[in-house]
Amino acid sequence: MLIDTHCHLNFDSYDADRDTVIQRAAEAGVTRIIIPSVDLVTGQEGIDLAERYEGIFAAAGIHPNSTADFTDADLEKIAAQAAHSKVVAIGEIGLDYHWDDSPKATQHRAFEAQLNLAARLELPVIIHNREASEDVMRILEAWAVDLPPSLKDRPGVLHSFSAPAAIAERALAIGFYLGFTGPVTFKNADDLRRIAQSTPLDRIVVETDAPFLTPTPYRGKRNEPAYIPLIAERIAALKTMPADQFAAATTVNAVKLFRLDGGM
Repeated sequence: MLIDTHCHLNFDSYDADRDTVIQRAAEAGVTRIIIPSVDLVTGQEGIDLAERYEGIFAAAGIHPNSTADFTDADLEKIAAQAAHSKVVAIGEIGLDYHWDDSPKATQHRAFEAQLNLAARLELPVIIHNREASEDVMRILEAWAVDLPPSLKDRPGVLHSFSAPAAIAERALAIGFYLGFTGPVTFKNADDLRRIAQSTPLDRIVVETDAPFLTPTPYRGKRNEPAYIPLIAERIAALKTMPADQFAAATTVNAVKLFRLDGGM
């Protein structure tokens, strides 16, 4: 069994064959999928799909690139979405310095407001970090100090981890999980593989970030949850352990992190 902890299954690239994609995932041993939000609209789309399919769950939150017009009213709407029984996290939230879609100050305000909401609701966070590692970690380290007991050992995940090893060490030190995606299979990703190899087994979750970041040998094509075994098998090989044992461990991790139940 495997869990895809980050898949944008609501995106329109799946509109023509979403049921088939979900069926292929189940046939590949993927029992549960979490759909992150990038804004209020996609947050509702994720909830709608979670209501439709037993093994699908959702997260609520506003991606940093969608925060330019962030208001307190948006925070209230996120809280309302998060009250749904199948919403298991706040995210994806964080900082993105690659694109110029939202001013840094606005990104920071939205990030910190959503982190505080997550702590209040006792929900873990799904963190987006692109070219902003130092600021992301500074904010997370300060936030983690006063977390409620229910979040101390499951504050969240650094989604699609791609930062230096020193950032991984800091994230692990405050209880975070690391999420690994298709790039861990790419030819020139030796640094990322070293991080995956050294990350404790009980702090790893696997993700597709589909439809993006398709693993080898399907790179260049649309990604989907059925490809999660390729990611799991690659990391299992790095850790010189059976793939099914690694898959079982990451499933336990995801269930603990997101307090999941049910399956497809």
